[in-house]
Amino acid sequence: MAPNDLMVEVDGELVPNYDATIKPFEEGDVVSGEVVRIDKDEVLVDIGYKSEGVIPSTELSIRRSVDPAEEVSLGERVDALVLTKEDQEGRLLLSKKRARFEKAWRKIEAAAESGEPVVGTVIEVVKGGLILDLGVRGFLPASLVDIRRVHNLDEFKGSELQCKVIELNRSRNNVVLSRRAVLEEERKEVREQILGRLQPGMVVEGTISNIVDFGAFVDLDGIDGLIHISELSWSHVNHPSEVLSVGETVRVKVLDIDRERQRISLGLKQTQEDPWRKVLDEYRQGEVLEGKVTKVVAFGAFVEIIPGVEGLVHISELAEHHVESPSEVVSPGEQVWVRILEIDESRRRISLSVKRAEAQNLPLRDLIPAELAEGVRQEAAAADEVPDLDVSEEVFPEAPPEGDDGEADAGEPSEAEGQSPEASDT
Repeated sequence: MAPNDLMVEVDGELVPNYDATIKPFEEGDVVSGEVVRIDKDEVLVDIGYKSEGVIPSTELSIRRSVDPAEEVSLGERVDALVLTKEDQEGRLLLSKKRARFEKAWRKIEAAAESGEPVVGTVIEVVKGGLILDLGVRGFLPASLVDIRRVHNLDEFKGSELQCKVIELNRSRNNVVLSRRAVLEEERKEVREQILGRLQPGMVVEGTISNIVDFGAFVDLDGIDGLIHISELSWSHVNHPSEVLSVGETVRVKVLDIDRERQRISLGLKQTQEDPWRKVLDEYRQGEVLEGKVTKVVAFGAFVEIIPGVEGLVHISELAEHHVESPSEVVSPGEQVWVRILEIDESRRRISLSVKRAEAQNLPLRDLIPAELAEGVRQEAAAADEVPDLDVSEEVFPEAPPEGDDGEADAGEPSEAEGQSPEASDT
């Protein structure tokens, strides 16, 4: 504007041209001005017009029930959209929130097109999700707040969140967001880095993030690996919760990595001593030992002989008599004596027998200490018979013949004397 346009001649005199200082604008335009007054229900803004513009408190922010003094300050320059140049009271009505809305909407449209995230502050917790202030009210569904389900949405109130725009409708001013999409993209990059670093056979540390019926998931600083229930312990495990709890820190071994599907198989028992080594080092076929019945099945019973190692007693090895059902003879939790029939190292299997561990089927030297042998002999003698326990003559010496009075008869030869001359020498 030329300097002389600022003056106008009126009645032969030059006076300031005030109309020339007023910037032209129309309703719907966004103008800029300085806050000159703050009341409890409105704010006055000088935008260089013939009168000051009025921003009602309802037009200051998309937040509900706002305090004007918290939204603007004196002397602050704000952008406002012109609602009407002159209302019924002759006032210039402005809207700060709608100016911000227009500016924000353009930014949101650009972000939705490019896939870039937008940043907003959580201003409300509503049924089904969160409301974010983006300059526009954006809705973040509860299912898209995090990768895992969030039980308490209130903890996010006031937080600044980065989200992707997944739905946009200008006619309804509808914006739907997803924070989960941002987190998954970030985790994808982290997972790729972790997968590039991990190798099968490595032992790493992680935190139990979830427990399910078939195993437990371990968070390895950004990627979850699975410990299958069969890899939790050398002992039988009915449910993973018997061994682990959520939040627990564990050392696990990497068993396998599917880089294409980004899946990691882990083992917990591999970081513990293998009890099979003890079996191979300390036990041999034919040994008798005590164990606990852990499971009864149709074809027999499993017996734990040391923690982490079970052997199978086939139904045919449970008793001398015919057994229709193993539950007739043994039950879970019962302590039993068993004899080791076979140790299959390659298949990690042990065959056991209950019936062959019973006294009448075992050599005495395998069953009881030597100092107890005399007691067994005396009990057998009292029954007029000595059982065949496959013991030496030194343990069970031949008993002399006895007469009716309980003492040896020296006058008459025994029945054995005629058959065996050696017998008469006693």
